[in-house]
Amino acid sequence: MKIALLGYGKMGKVIESIALSRGHEITLKIDKDSENYDLNSVDVAINFSTPESAVENIRKALVNNVPIISGTTGWLSELESIEALCKDKGGAFIYASNFSLGVNIFFELNKSLAKMMKNFIDYNVELEEIHHKQKLDAPSGTAITLAEGVIENSDYNSWELAPAKDSKKLKIIAKRYDNVPGTHTVNYNSNIDQISLTHTAHNRKGFALGAVVAAEWIIGKKGVYTMNDVLNIK
Repeated sequence: MKIALLGYGKMGKVIESIALSRGHEITLKIDKDSENYDLNSVDVAINFSTPESAVENIRKALVNNVPIISGTTGWLSELESIEALCKDKGGAFIYASNFSLGVNIFFELNKSLAKMMKNFIDYNVELEEIHHKQKLDAPSGTAITLAEGVIENSDYNSWELAPAKDSKKLKIIAKRYDNVPGTHTVNYNSNIDQISLTHTAHNRKGFALGAVVAAEWIIGKKGVYTMNDVLNIK
């Protein structure tokens, strides 16, 4: 499989290493934001670029009939238009806020716990995410996905970064430290106790492996998919 890496930062380099170890070829690497590159020689594109260049990278792949996997967050106001373009062009597209197998299991556990806790009104929910200082967006896309999982199964109507002033808005606490791949915690607090659900990434390999697996899976397919489709999580 010939892969284009759109974004060649820390994640791009880990993806390259894993792709090569699985017998694939990296035929294009875009290190900086660029509009002048040719996708004719690739089978699939993996986008981990900046939020500012993600939308154009995805559009270019879809217009050129190249399946694309995107893990960049911070651009989701354009997601509906990208999905519409994918369907219009008969393309193939997967966006995930997190490609890790463990995180996608965590997403489903989060939804199940939210459903279970909905009727226990003594518990307040808050999310905390911790990442490295180089992360460009806050809260993380993973935290937003977790928040959406809680909101759709609770009485919260939206989320906001701490300090949340509206009791109907789910609070997300975003922290930035040196050399932290990513930790996400969902806390249910009452006056009596606390229930916590936590995922801690030890390194970037889980995210990168998931992206490569998704790229392998999408070859020959048409449509808009999620990691639940890739991992067959019902």
